[in-house]
Amino acid sequence: MARSKSSNRWLDEHFDDHYVKEAKKQGYRGRACFKLLEIHEKDKILKPGMTVIDLGSAPGSWSQVTSRVIGGRGRLIASDILPMDALPDVKFIQGDFTEDAVFEEIMAAINNQPVDLVISDMAPNMSGVKDVDQPAAMYLVELAHDLARQVLKPGGMFLTKVFQGEGFQEYLAALKQDFDKVITRKPESSRARSRETYLLAKGFKG
Repeated sequence: MARSKSSNRWLDEHFDDHYVKEAKKQGYRGRACFKLLEIHEKDKILKPGMTVIDLGSAPGSWSQVTSRVIGGRGRLIASDILPMDALPDVKFIQGDFTEDAVFEEIMAAINNQPVDLVISDMAPNMSGVKDVDQPAAMYLVELAHDLARQVLKPGGMFLTKVFQGEGFQEYLAALKQDFDKVITRKPESSRARSRETYLLAKGFKG
């Protein structure tokens, strides 16, 4: 079956993308690495020796960035519904984060140890129907927030991708209740037409 014009446009844009080329040059698995790198450059969220949970981790570019900074003394638990090739010093859990079994496996992996940072680049499979996609996206970020509340140590941080739309303001208000400060970030490497933005919540109140 022939590709649609929109599919061809996406492919042309993807392979001409500066960030795609740069990710390959630097040995990262995807252009998304630069979103985390930009946020880290501004906000210094990663430090050697940290314990971090990475949700929606496949193909692994955020885990690559994180593991390179936290080093061998740090701990990184990554999870995604999709498979992810192994990375040194990264514990990967494959499964659907909306299922209790996967949540329990993540909790078992941290073994009651306090977590410094939860990062989430999770997104549902987009249908293109906003009234379907937005609630699905908000459900995932609400689950990520719930996990963060259960595992973060006092003063810990939570970084999550959120899509502008219905439920965004309510979600932002909920984060502000649990954290001292919430910052909105739109990295330059995030495509301008995308509704995605990132919320960085600092100073978990515990």
